Amino acid sequence: MYTYLVVLLVSLAVPVARSFEKKHIHFAGYFPFLFPAMFITAGVFVPWDVLFTHWGVWGFNSEYLVGLFLFGLPVEEWLFFLVIPYVCLFSYEVLNYFIKKDLLGKFSSGITWFLIVFHSALLIIYPDQMYTTWVAIFNIVLLALVGIARKPSWMGRFYLMYAVIVVPFLLVNGVLTGSFLESVVVWYNPEEIMNIRILTIPIEDLFYALGMLLMNTALYEFFRKKAGKSPWSEARRDDAA
Repeated sequence: MYTYLVVLLVSLAVPVARSFEKKHIHFAGYFPFLFPAMFITAGVFVPWDVLFTHWGVWGFNSEYLVGLFLFGLPVEEWLFFLVIPYVCLFSYEVLNYFIKKDLLGKFSSGITWFLIVFHSALLIIYPDQMYTTWVAIFNIVLLALVGIARKPSWMGRFYLMYAVIVVPFLLVNGVLTGSFLESVVVWYNPEEIMNIRILTIPIEDLFYALGMLLMNTALYEFFRKKAGKSPWSEARRDDAA
């Protein structure tokens, strides 16, 4: 059973099929900003993944894989760092297209500070759990650099996208962690996590997704702004009106 690969392909199917429509979003036009963002972010998260797999923080059930490995990671795991950001940034653009008003913009600073305090508390309460500690440190630094130091105008839109994709993310991750299967595709060392789960999903995975998607979005918006394609000045005028 190639379960992991099937889950990724199913997740990707609709976004890819709709990416080349020119009538509305035409997401393919954003590829020059999207792919550099995804590859740079993968350049951070893949080594992290390799180390955690080597250290036994998590691992993979070969029963659900195609059997190809690179640096100890199954090929599906490499694809994960391209497929999930693609799907989520496609969703980000869909939300931006259909929801013109920045619904969470005025709350974004408060959300960022709450997340920083929350992750700091995790460091104090769970200092010995490697997954919890690493993801908390990473997110604190990233949230401070992006959300506090730079205060981008798209931060509220990022939080809206994250809130919307949580449910499908839980469904996908639920399959991978065994919620709907006889066994797990991805297993976690219980000594390295808080052991607080949503269904079978370690809650750290939600924080991990937050950091990965924020890094992707920040780079995506950076490359778009550098190319002079950022729409947010116009969006602010629309919101003010």
